[in-house]
Amino acid sequence: MTRNIFGWRLLKGIIDLQNMSLSTIPAVAKQNFLESIEVERNLSPLTVRNYNLYLERFVQWFASQGFKDLSQINQDVVRKYRVYLSRYIDEQSRTLCKRTQSYYVIALRSWLKWLVKNDATVLHPEKIDLPKNEAHVMKFLSVERVERLLAQPAISQPEGLRDKAILELLFSTGLRVSELVKLDRDMLDFKTRELGIIGKGRRPRVVFLSQRAVYWLERWLQSRQDNWAPVFIRFSGKQPDMLSDGDEMRLTTRSVQRLVDKYSRLARLPIKITPHGLRHSFATDLLSNGASLRDVQEMLGHKNISTTQIYTHVTQPKLKEAHEKYHTDLD
Repeated sequence: MTRNIFGWRLLKGIIDLQNMSLSTIPAVAKQNFLESIEVERNLSPLTVRNYNLYLERFVQWFASQGFKDLSQINQDVVRKYRVYLSRYIDEQSRTLCKRTQSYYVIALRSWLKWLVKNDATVLHPEKIDLPKNEAHVMKFLSVERVERLLAQPAISQPEGLRDKAILELLFSTGLRVSELVKLDRDMLDFKTRELGIIGKGRRPRVVFLSQRAVYWLERWLQSRQDNWAPVFIRFSGKQPDMLSDGDEMRLTTRSVQRLVDKYSRLARLPIKITPHGLRHSFATDLLSNGASLRDVQEMLGHKNISTTQIYTHVTQPKLKEAHEKYHTDLD
């Protein structure tokens, strides 16, 4: 009898372990979901971290309302959560904009979708509508204003030479700032003027360098006395041994954002420009000079063409020109 009880308990433990991935206990289900998107969908650590941030807020709110199991989620619960997000104010008296609120809802939908896929009894994600985003004005520069911006760094100084190379590279390639700061020397091929990167969603793509970008990158790298791997490094703070790979010297995304803002103000540009604004400027320039949306989609690393279609401010006038040129006007 004792042996049978022990065997039953052991079997029950194995079954419980096998069903862990189907758990609807919030903390367990969240951890299983995060591990799944990291391993199965191969999402970047930053994306996994963001999902964790968004879902943890829901888990905490959910518990504060007296709920203990995700099977208790219904449309009324989701409505109350969205009201909570809409009225949320942090310690600095800041609220969540509509775009940020949508990120929380998207994360919740993705989580529920994964649970449904794993046969958990929870609210179907299709029953959750996404909030309408606030109108988002895309900021970009004309070629003349880009030239004004690129002329601002003092190239007689090491920091200015680095910043010149950064600005030239951003406009030449349309790189995301997160992609730019990850660049290492051995990724650059100045002969072919291209480099391979792993972009958003860990999707690989080839990026092409202009001759100007190559020129300033070479000048910047030739000016350095170190053998550190990162292409762009900081000048302040403690420096590691020269034999180090120098990864701790790598410039941060925030530093690049600050320097672009600095030169934008020096250039007295009429709009506040960011590294992403230079990415928009790159795409706009390509389309203005005849590139197709598909070409730009590939160069920007967009998964879906719908993302690239935000540049219709360029394609619409061209469509009108094509219509007037090629369409037969009946008498």
